[in-house]
Parts: sequence; C-alpha cells; structure tokens
Amino acid sequence: MHQKTIAIYCFLDDFLKATGHQEDCRNRISDAEVMTAALLSTLYFYGNQTTALLYMHQHQGVYWIDKSQFNRRLRRLQTQLWAIFRALGQTLKELNTTCRYLLDSFPVAMCDNIRIARCRLLQDEAYRGYSASKRRYFYGFRVQVITTADGIPVDFYIYAGAFVDATILQVMPIELPKGSVLYADSGYLNYDIEELMAECDQIQLLTARRSNSKRQDEPAVAFLKKHYRRRIETVFSQIKAHSFPAKIHAVTVQGFLLKLSLFIMAFTFDQLTT
Repeated sequence: MHQKTIAIYCFLDDFLKATGHQEDCRNRISDAEVMTAALLSTLYFYGNQTTALLYMHQHQGVYWIDKSQFNRRLRRLQTQLWAIFRALGQTLKELNTTCRYLLDSFPVAMCDNIRIARCRLLQDEAYRGYSASKRRYFYGFRVQVITTADGIPVDFYIYAGAFVDATILQVMPIELPKGSVLYADSGYLNYDIEELMAECDQIQLLTARRSNSKRQDEPAVAFLKKHYRRRIETVFSQIKAHSFPAKIHAVTVQGFLLKLSLFIMAFTFDQLTT
C-alpha cells in the first residue's frame, strides 16, 4: 500500500507539472496529494475519504485538512482528473498492440426501487433501469466501460439507467485506433452501427448473436466472442469486490458521479501499479 501510494502520487504530480498546472501558493496540501487521497479512498477504504485523509496524514506526513475543504478542492480538480484518465487511456491504446477491446456495462443504483419516492438527488423515470443479469429493476446510472483484452479500463461513460446498451451505443463516442476489434454482448446488437463503424472508423464491432439473429456467426467467430467476453465480466467483479461499497454516500448528484468515476480510475491505476 505504501509503495502504491507513492507510485500514484508521483504519476499525478509529474502529470500536473508537465501540463503546466498552477496551484495556489497558500495551499498546505498539494493538488496531487488531494487526488491521491481521493483515489486511495476508493482503492482501500470503500470510498471513505476521511479515512484516506487520516492515512495520508499519519503515514505519509500530509498536512491535515477537514472534509469540507477537501471536497471543495476535489470538485475543483474534476477537470484535471478527467484529463489525466483520458491521457492515460490514450497511452494504453497506443501500447495495446493486439488492438482488441471489450465493451460492457454495469448498473449502479442510488437507492432501492421502494425508496425512489424518498430519493432527494434524483427524481426522474429516466433513471429507472432494468438489469437483465440480476433480473431486477434499479434506480440510478448505467456505466459503460471499454477495456483492453487484459481488462484494463481505457474509457468509461455514465448514462441514466433507463437507456439500454443498444441505444447508448448510438450516441456513445468510441475513440479507438483504426483497425481495432471491439467485443460486446448481444445487448449492443445493431447491424447498422456495426457497418457504420467498419466503414467510417475502421473499427470492427463484434457483438454476440442472439438465437434468433438474422446474421449468425461461424463457430470459430462465436468461440472468439465468448472467449473475450468472459474477461470484462471478471473486471466488473474485481471492481465491485475490491472496494466498491454497498452504497455510495453523496449529498449531490455531481458528488455521486465523481465518486463513481474515482472507483473506475482507481481500478485502472491499481492494475498498472500491481
């Protein structure tokens, strides 16, 4: 944990300096230390940022700041956090010589269906979705994740829970190198999108076929799709089993989405520093 903390901090600090990021000279805790504490909270403390700050203070000698000040600093750094993840994802794409990627989604509920009437953060039917794998409805968001064949996230997008995967695929910006192969399950099945991506972006979208699909796969192609699809299911299990809490505590929708994003970012850093 100590070595991983140093590795994450050094990467963040070097990135901020390389991009010319300017900090307030009166800050007693640097922006890199704030972002490191935020990522550590999702890696080791189930999203508890106060505990992560206490660890940084006691074991890394970081100046102690209260939770409200930390949250204000972290919200101001959202743009930098997104830029860091995008730059890291772009680098991983350039290093991915196999050009194989995986696409899937998982639901994140803000509350149970029975408590929707009392949910103060969200009040819209657009957030009521259905999880086919769990055979139950949820109220919250659907996270779309693109990973390498090794299971390292390079892109992710968050949408309202009511939108199904096939609908999201039509509006989701997929930024992959030309010649890439993207594996997805049958929920993304859309022949028009497959043809459009192949013609315009030179990206081969390989979605699993349903039993009643008009365009069935050859046995070898079906085997490859099934083989690569298993990896991303393992990735989701690792994200949730590692430090994903049963409930993400937040007082605003923006705070909820920020914490949700931090879990995926932290998982990427964890895979790269393992």
